[in-house]
Amino acid sequence: MNFSLKSTRRVLPVTSAEPTVPRPGSKALLYGLSAFTSIGALLFGYDQGVMGVIVADSRWLNLMRPQNSWVTGAVVSMYDIGCFIGALSTGHLSDSLGRERLITLATIIFSIGAVIQAASYSVVQITIGRVILGLGVGACAAGVPLYLSEIAPADIRGRLIGIEQMVLCFGELVAFWTNYGFNYLESENWWRIPISIQVLPAIILGVGCFFWVMPSPRWLALQDRRDEAYEALVRLHGTDQAIIEMDMLDHALEAEKVKGMSSWADMFKRPYVKLTFLAMVLQSFQQITGTNSILYYTPTLFKKGGISNAHTANLATGGVGIVLFVSAFIPIFYFDRLGRKTWLQIGTIGMLCAMIGIAVLQWHAEHFPGNTGNYAIIVFPYLFYFFFNISWGVAAWIYPSEIFPINMRAKGNALGTCANWISCYIVAQVSPVIADAINWGLYIIYAGICCLAFVFVRFMLVETRGVSLEDMSQRSGLM
Repeated sequence: MNFSLKSTRRVLPVTSAEPTVPRPGSKALLYGLSAFTSIGALLFGYDQGVMGVIVADSRWLNLMRPQNSWVTGAVVSMYDIGCFIGALSTGHLSDSLGRERLITLATIIFSIGAVIQAASYSVVQITIGRVILGLGVGACAAGVPLYLSEIAPADIRGRLIGIEQMVLCFGELVAFWTNYGFNYLESENWWRIPISIQVLPAIILGVGCFFWVMPSPRWLALQDRRDEAYEALVRLHGTDQAIIEMDMLDHALEAEKVKGMSSWADMFKRPYVKLTFLAMVLQSFQQITGTNSILYYTPTLFKKGGISNAHTANLATGGVGIVLFVSAFIPIFYFDRLGRKTWLQIGTIGMLCAMIGIAVLQWHAEHFPGNTGNYAIIVFPYLFYFFFNISWGVAAWIYPSEIFPINMRAKGNALGTCANWISCYIVAQVSPVIADAINWGLYIIYAGICCLAFVFVRFMLVETRGVSLEDMSQRSGLM
């Protein structure tokens, strides 16, 4: 057996199958691959949720002794720099290694970063660990949606990305309640356990992607492994649909061969710069509308809203995880019934209202400390994440993986994901500082950004629901 990352699994025809008899596609295989590779989103979600309670804990602060809120913000946000670099690397590595081999490599890097974090005794050590772990998370965050979009039939692409989002939210839920449980330990090192736990699913994902997950049929076609690409499509979608998709894929590849493989510079040249702009701005708006500002610092948000008891604030933070997980089931069943633009507009309006609610109640707590009405602030982060999850939580990840031609898809998806992470870094770094300076005014700023996001979605995006990846160039006006 060849253990090289560059040697992907062969996808050979089933020897017992009669060549002239059409074979049905396997829904079990399609959903199994989707659910398994979405463990990458579990790692993403778990690490997104695990640090918020830790950096607000007095025992962690006494041990690490960050000098000020900028340093605390750096511990959280330097992870996003690692994610940015990891996502950028997928533009080349996912084309050269294969989508599933990239995920295996990402899990190895992720595990190294998690071990360094768990063994840290200084701000510098834990920050280095978070950067390394971020490299793995960034690669998974870009690689998993890319893989899912390339194995999915056009009519359920949103559902498969919805499954990924549900698994991501499950990771956040597990992180919240793992922190809540271990926080009761008297040891100042309690936080090392939640950080260490995430290594186990990373190992499972890495091994499974190496030995079981088959390559994307579109990647196989891009590597001139046409027979294997056809066999992969037959296994996933059935013979009849595979013939149609393979014909469309052949035409798309023939058109792209005339142009040659894309370079990074091509992503910023006409006519493709339009797609790059849409992918990067969409992913940026997902972050600068405030999602991780709430997620990373939820206990602090509740404290400024008048909830002074630490365990009550942590319990309310755990409720965020429950809302995220439960609401994530809605896109699985309904996201493909409405257009991407419709869901994004509905979600943005709801997020805008939630941000205004948080601002009003933090103002109320500032002027009326101790008032029982301050506890109403718990509702609004829940409301925000309900609307975020049914819209931006899915659409921002699926859209960049849909709109690019096959020879540009990996790089375009990588650039969109990079924009997400650099925006996430900025939000995580400046949010605590701005909140210290203007308190509830931070959420008024986010409400204003939600208004801009609504205008962008309404007037700039092209609808992609139900369109095959190979037909997307016509829909985007490139052909």
